[in-house]
Amino acid sequence: MARYLRWKLLHTAFVALGVVSFAFAALRLSGDPAATMLPGEASVEELTALRHALGLDQPLHLQYLRFLAGALRGDFGVSFSHQQPALGLVLERLPATIELALASLALALIVALPLGILAAIRRGRLDDMAAMGLAVIGQATPFFWMGIMLIMVVSVDLGWLPTSGRGGVQHLILPALTLATHLGASLARLTRTSMLEVLGQQYLVTARAKGVRERAVILMHALKNAAIPVTTMVGVQFGTLLGGAVVTEMIFAWPGVGRLAIQSIFARDYPVVQASVFTLALSFVAVNLAVDILYGYLDPRIRWA
Repeated sequence: MARYLRWKLLHTAFVALGVVSFAFAALRLSGDPAATMLPGEASVEELTALRHALGLDQPLHLQYLRFLAGALRGDFGVSFSHQQPALGLVLERLPATIELALASLALALIVALPLGILAAIRRGRLDDMAAMGLAVIGQATPFFWMGIMLIMVVSVDLGWLPTSGRGGVQHLILPALTLATHLGASLARLTRTSMLEVLGQQYLVTARAKGVRERAVILMHALKNAAIPVTTMVGVQFGTLLGGAVVTEMIFAWPGVGRLAIQSIFARDYPVVQASVFTLALSFVAVNLAVDILYGYLDPRIRWA
């Protein structure tokens, strides 16, 4: 186990290095941030002075080495727009993103797992077809359309919930529901498929023959053995939610890392974008590491060799 963790941590370091290096190169191709920060009538001298103050007049390889040296210390520089440490700005927004991701994941699991189990047990019947029909619709619904429709109907027409911002639970419901729709549909379909693979296994027949109640057979035996692919998807989707809820955060003006990253990209705020990419990439890898460790508890046959 210790050997496996050491290997995964080394892998994490290489992934983080690759991600931030790609972000560094891509940002330098997007244009000059000094030209964006100054008004259109600014003189060449003003532009040159600002580029020197930001360190953008140095050779690219020196900028990269300076960036890597700072990143190893957790220093991604000072935000061009906010004049604050970039990593501090990102960490301020991270709790909002985690809150939205956890709420969406919890809502998706509460609906998807019972729906997938029911569809597997009632395979080929009306219950199964209705559940999978809803799942297909959920997967086919774009995030932006769902978010806009929820705002128009629930917030504007009915006035039940606020349209945007972050506050109490009432602000969290609509963005979480928007993200949970697609995620829940995917989890329900995968749960059904995984359950169908194990429902006919011999150990379930043996459990029933021993007089184990059907509910215990389904929940304690079948679901546990069907949980590995579902756990994999949950881990991947949670990591995706941490970095991929950008559209939802923009629609609902949710003050998360994704929204901050998009605003910083438009402003060509290099330090904030690089800090955002690094934080989200590290979060994604950490979630997948936790999922890998969880495999050993779900399936004793898995060994850290």
